Amino acid sequence: MSMSVRAEAEEYHSKDFEWETLEQEIENNPSLHYHFLPFPSSQQQQQQKTLNDSDAWRKFHNRHSAGRFFKERRYLLKEFPELVSCGESSKLLEVGCGSGSTILPILHGNKDIIVYACDCSSEILERTKEFVGASDIASVKNRFFPFYCDFCTTGFPDWLACNYCRGSQPQKQHDCFSDVEEINIPQLTYLSRESGSSIGGVDFVTLIFTLSAVPLQGMPTALIECYSVLKPGGLLFFRDYGLYDMTMLRFQPDQRVGFREYMRSDGTRSYFFSLDAVRNLFVGVGFIEVELEYCCVKSLNRRNAKSMQRVWIHGKFKKPM
Repeated sequence: MSMSVRAEAEEYHSKDFEWETLEQEIENNPSLHYHFLPFPSSQQQQQQKTLNDSDAWRKFHNRHSAGRFFKERRYLLKEFPELVSCGESSKLLEVGCGSGSTILPILHGNKDIIVYACDCSSEILERTKEFVGASDIASVKNRFFPFYCDFCTTGFPDWLACNYCRGSQPQKQHDCFSDVEEINIPQLTYLSRESGSSIGGVDFVTLIFTLSAVPLQGMPTALIECYSVLKPGGLLFFRDYGLYDMTMLRFQPDQRVGFREYMRSDGTRSYFFSLDAVRNLFVGVGFIEVELEYCCVKSLNRRNAKSMQRVWIHGKFKKPM
């Protein structure tokens, strides 16, 4: 590991202001009270019936397929140093990879990690392959495996983790592959259907600004899927929108589709998490909480020279041994 990468992984900045101070300011502002109103359950159920989130996100990725919409998330090496220091041939599953803004810094920062990356948009996956293939990352061909998956609807494929792996039972040698260098995804998918073969689960899962795009009632099922493909002792790294983030306050009353849940004009949704909401979701499906906090960071909008108060959730959760 290079000195520069090590330095990036050693420091992590997350506190420009106190979340409790922001909470008081927001809740004392009458113009923002509509954010705290209860949302009628009957109205929310009707909203959910008319929404197709996967289609909305596919269209979103098609519009932004050039990849300029996102910047590389290099801060993840600071936020989750395990991604840099993990052992040789450790396996990571990136859920909702988008254009590769999470994948690229991880592949750069760790020359041995193996990354599986999925998304519900086949178009953006092709673009991600191009971005990663055009990079100067060492041995990327043998360390990066993108695949199409709408995990909230269909779950993860069997080749990722067989029934033995998902049940945390002892793995049979002929059921699971430990070396993926000569395995291609289409062949492995075929093998899994015919013989139950799999890669044996993954050591890490990253959910980076992905869970907030899932309908609230579907979040537990989504997390159960992530839990099932993690090896015992494996870690899930979580970063997403926090309660009272600047983007939440910009939504208008008619964009609410649930409590703390909003719909953009393009049909994509966003949920804004409190610490308790995240804790209840993850612990409720079996995870052990390792780290959980608000990240409160001020950033400058260069266009209008205004300071923006961003709130994100940082979480690290472990699957029990």
